[in-house]
Amino acid sequence: MALIAGVDIGNSTTEVALARISGPKLEFCASGIVRTTGIKGTKENVVGVKNALLDALEKMSLRFNDLSLVLLNAATPVIADVAMETITETIITESTIIGHNPSTPGGVGLGIGKTIPFRNLPDYYGNEPVIPIVSAEFDFADVAAVINRKIKEGIKIVGAIVQKDDGVLINNRLEGSIPVVDEVKYIEKVPVGMLAAVEVAEPGKTIEVLSNPYGIATVFGLNPEETKMVIPVARALIGNRSGVVIRTPHGDVKARRIPAGKLSILGERHKAEIDVQMGAEEIMSSVEKVQPVIDVRGEPGTNVGGMMERVRSTMSKLTGQPLENVAIQDILAVDTFVPKEVVGGVAGEFSLENAVGIAAMVKTSRIPMEQIAAVLEREIGVRVEIEGVEANMAILGALTTPGTDKPLAIVDIGGGSTDAAIISKEDVIHSTHLAGAGDMVTMLIQSELGLDSRELAEDIKCYPLGKAESMFHIRLEDGTVKFFSTPLDPKLFARVVVLKEGNMVPIPTEHSMERIRLVRREAKRKVFVTNVLRALRRIAPGGNIRLIDFVVMVGGSALDFEIPEMITDALAEYRVVAGRANVRGSLGPRNAVATGLVLSYYNRIGRRGN
Repeated sequence: MALIAGVDIGNSTTEVALARISGPKLEFCASGIVRTTGIKGTKENVVGVKNALLDALEKMSLRFNDLSLVLLNAATPVIADVAMETITETIITESTIIGHNPSTPGGVGLGIGKTIPFRNLPDYYGNEPVIPIVSAEFDFADVAAVINRKIKEGIKIVGAIVQKDDGVLINNRLEGSIPVVDEVKYIEKVPVGMLAAVEVAEPGKTIEVLSNPYGIATVFGLNPEETKMVIPVARALIGNRSGVVIRTPHGDVKARRIPAGKLSILGERHKAEIDVQMGAEEIMSSVEKVQPVIDVRGEPGTNVGGMMERVRSTMSKLTGQPLENVAIQDILAVDTFVPKEVVGGVAGEFSLENAVGIAAMVKTSRIPMEQIAAVLEREIGVRVEIEGVEANMAILGALTTPGTDKPLAIVDIGGGSTDAAIISKEDVIHSTHLAGAGDMVTMLIQSELGLDSRELAEDIKCYPLGKAESMFHIRLEDGTVKFFSTPLDPKLFARVVVLKEGNMVPIPTEHSMERIRLVRREAKRKVFVTNVLRALRRIAPGGNIRLIDFVVMVGGSALDFEIPEMITDALAEYRVVAGRANVRGSLGPRNAVATGLVLSYYNRIGRRGN
């Protein structure tokens, strides 16, 4: 009797399938799963493999020395990154300041006048409209009293710029209403005696004049060349409820640019060169034209060139291979947006810049996997072998799903890659291995929402949303309402939350629930749906997905609450029946590769009774 372990090293998790082989009989007896340690396909994976083996063995009260053989998959690493398309840093000089988006500005409307320090306002008797600059040293009640008095004296006060969170408090005490933008952190940066425009929109609306470059041109009387220079200012204010633009005679906006650069995609017979500024669709079209890809290079001195070299350098260090031997065998490009801080702004303003997210799959030799096998074998004292390619192993594991039979196609959607394979009635398998899956979706969510925490972005990807509308109820993203008999934690009130395993995790952002949901679903559609269709075309007879009858989804991402539905809907257009696997009739879509490793060994050797 032999105890065999199949180990699937994934980008996110490492899974184990334990089975006993007794003569011609095969019996699966336990499984294990832990987080992968290190980047997939490197020696750092050994710790995770040992932990996953222990997780499975302890369920049977066994140890390493009870194992006869450990089988590993041929792991190919995938690294995702973002290449900025155009502007990497918008610099606004001391003579041109943009406003921001405080949660509760005061008043409504557009005010145009010259800036004046609030301490000078009591002694001001000019005829020009003015906008006082109120630092944190002044009390809101005193500010309102002075403004009311000066207005009665005939002074035209058309707006206010306030450092503290006092916009509503000041406006509520005014006899009239003026637009008040508050929470201006760096109030000392606001230039004095300069023409300014302050705009506050009604609740539920966004500003219209200052978010439009032609609106700014109208306010300040700009010529066409000057209007071009304020485009970054207007872009930064799009979607805001309030904003301030101040211009001096020498005002200027500069954009420091690092070019996105060009990608050179090398195929066996063809080569394509594409500028990243052309966007993801053009990049992916070029990738498909030169198939099969043998390497991808980035233009030196550009964003994408630096990204590709980081990928190569990282893998070279981790695997011990010479840098020149590290090749990129596939990429997935996705259009996205990245918030970039505006240097010189007065309140930490951000501007959304176009970007292209790229996941790169590194083609490495068999040597790193052999190094992992050698280290593992030495540390646990058990023979370790590399059994087969992931997609081929996954299809064997998927066939243990009740109700499946050959011919069959599978898509393995994990953390780093999207694999697909098809098996004929004659057991002929064709497979493909593509860059981009769950990790890239997490990266897109984190970058587009401007989140500091990758863990929070992962939670947003995996769980539905809600919003605490009172201390006793939340509204779910599907519109339904859930009530509670005890009051919610006050820190959740009016916050968008992630509904994670019975807990509510607040999202520290001003984005609405609808916006976060849209970003999440679009990221999944761009990565998973795009890649599944791309993978199935690679393996389908004649490249025609319609010639595939059944598709089974396996991998950790197949557990997602909305990805399988998205993929099923996309494949319905091709009249393909798709659904989640249930590996070995009990494990759902997980453990397909680990189970397939054992079955591959059993079919190859085990049936002989070894």
